[in-house]
Amino acid sequence: MKLILLIFLILSSFSLNAAFSIEVSISEQRLYLYEKNKLIRSYPVSSSAYGEGQVENSLKTPLGMHKIKSKIGTNVDKYHFFVSREHIPQKVDIINEKIDTEDDFITSRIMWLDGLNEGYNKGLNVDSFKRFIYIHGTHEEGLIGEKASHGCIRMLNHDVLELYELIPEETTVNIFL
Repeated sequence: MKLILLIFLILSSFSLNAAFSIEVSISEQRLYLYEKNKLIRSYPVSSSAYGEGQVENSLKTPLGMHKIKSKIGTNVDKYHFFVSREHIPQKVDIINEKIDTEDDFITSRIMWLDGLNEGYNKGLNVDSFKRFIYIHGTHEEGLIGEKASHGCIRMLNHDVLELYELIPEETTVNIFL
């Protein structure tokens, strides 16, 4: 019994030591990854070209506390894209210039966000999960660092691959101005 308790305490302290959190600064267009409250990575991102807001069909980036509810794309090749979260085994052409196309390809990895604030970014017509708000790769890499998405948080493909590998589901994500 003592051995089981000791193993439980060791495993509990290990999981507490591996606590990750993400902060997304809209004003800086940056995503900050923390481990045990220590900054370990910083990535340029793109939030919505339409601004910030919670309402369904607004194409705006929702603010507030979220968590990563689901990670999609394990073992998907870099630059492959997704339609309705289904992998399409085809590479997209990456645009490195500041060109905004009509397409909004979701590439490489998806981290699907779930709002944590009832009535603000969860429930009714403000639900981030039901709005399909993700952190994901993009084919418009030349626009990273400026507001260009249709509501999601876009990342460079090599950055989204790294982030995906570092964090577990349930990681908290705070999106703020």
